[in-house]
Amino acid sequence: MRHLLHIAARCSAVLKPLLLLLCFSFSHSTWAQTNNQPLVDTVQQFLYQEAQALGQEAVINIAPPSPHLPPCIQPTPFLTNPNQAPIGRVSVGVRCGADGRQVRYLQAEVDVIGSYAVASQDIDRGTLITAAMLEQREGNLSDLSSQALTNEDDIVGKVAQRPIRRGSTFQAHFLQAPSLVERGQRVTVIAEGAGFRVSREGEALADGAQGETIRVRFGPREIMNARVVGRGTLMVDF
Repeated sequence: MRHLLHIAARCSAVLKPLLLLLCFSFSHSTWAQTNNQPLVDTVQQFLYQEAQALGQEAVINIAPPSPHLPPCIQPTPFLTNPNQAPIGRVSVGVRCGADGRQVRYLQAEVDVIGSYAVASQDIDRGTLITAAMLEQREGNLSDLSSQALTNEDDIVGKVAQRPIRRGSTFQAHFLQAPSLVERGQRVTVIAEGAGFRVSREGEALADGAQGETIRVRFGPREIMNARVVGRGTLMVDF
């Protein structure tokens, strides 16, 4: 009997520290999760708002922040790459504190379910793309190439720079805006500013698509940069 009591006492002496350690670990983990939840919720809402315009449904998974960091007060999220659509693997920066000097970075996976355009027929190189050449499909937009154009407005009116097969997505580097101005063409250049608008004729020194800036010659020694705004028409802003 004494032997059994002795064994029980020894077991109690060994188990008690282990139980205390387990309780501490559980409490620390729970505290860290609760402590970081406002930060995670803020980033979740931020990404949802950013991805909302891309499709009908967004599924966002955020990697938990380090439990060793102090709380992030007044978290203000921002995309570390503002030129990247918030889809797929995304890095989010968060400014903490009233002055925003403390910055943390969280990783997230954003899946967006929405519609995207594919070719409804084979399209030859040099073809001007029309709406009749497109059809819509539904799927996870994060599975598409980063160069894929999903919006019809970004595709229609462009010229195919290589053959595009039926059912293929439209890649940005496969398309080019048609030239509205050709090299050597006589063009009208409009100069516009506060209270004035004048125009003069010049010679285009390069091909130019909508919105592109090219050089225009007005005489033997006068050359100016102007922006293409229409067929045979350019503009200089002051």
